Amino acid sequence: MAHKEDHRSHRTGWLRAAVLGANDGIVSIASLIIGVAAAHTSREDILLAGIAGLVAGAMSMAAGEYVSVSSQADTEKADIALEQRHLQEDHEFEFQELVEIYIKRGIQPELAKQVAMQLMAQDALDAHLRDELGIYERMTAKPIQAAFTSAAMFTLGAAMPLTATFVAPTAQIIPIVASFSLFSLAMLGALAAYLGGANILKGAIRVTFWGTLAMGLTATAGKLFGITV
Repeated sequence: MAHKEDHRSHRTGWLRAAVLGANDGIVSIASLIIGVAAAHTSREDILLAGIAGLVAGAMSMAAGEYVSVSSQADTEKADIALEQRHLQEDHEFEFQELVEIYIKRGIQPELAKQVAMQLMAQDALDAHLRDELGIYERMTAKPIQAAFTSAAMFTLGAAMPLTATFVAPTAQIIPIVASFSLFSLAMLGALAAYLGGANILKGAIRVTFWGTLAMGLTATAGKLFGITV
């Protein structure tokens, strides 16, 4: 019977951006809403602050992800160009370098030479990028994908506390937004852990803890610096 291995490392690029965006959307907008609400502000002002935070946050996430992942992509491109030059200038040295890598991984010297020779004959650059530098096609940086994924997930995450604010009675905005947002964070952490093959309970607790801390601090700030009407 065929054995299928369901590895998850190929998901790390988009999964990281998606989880980061959704988590930031929930935490930052819920914290913003709770902080403003704690300052005895009207529902209209609370919603205005939340919507402004959503737009600004989504754009900030997109720009931040694009710049960050672009820097990673630039570094990868520079390494690829450098390796191409090394292969052109000293092919024998690069061959020996690959042999040494395989020997250190436990392959016998003669077999390591045969493996290196065959791989370099097929695609020398790919062999060095994969085994020397750890650059894989499926894991290379994708700036546009990261930017759009993060912005979209931030918007989705931010919509949760905003929806709770819209439907909650004015006097109950803080507890309802906090409860709904913490539940959403727990589900997000559990889902991210499941997709990544990690411990689901640990994933849920991790994001919920930091969300609780953020909301508590902003509520305290709102009470300390708020106005009384």
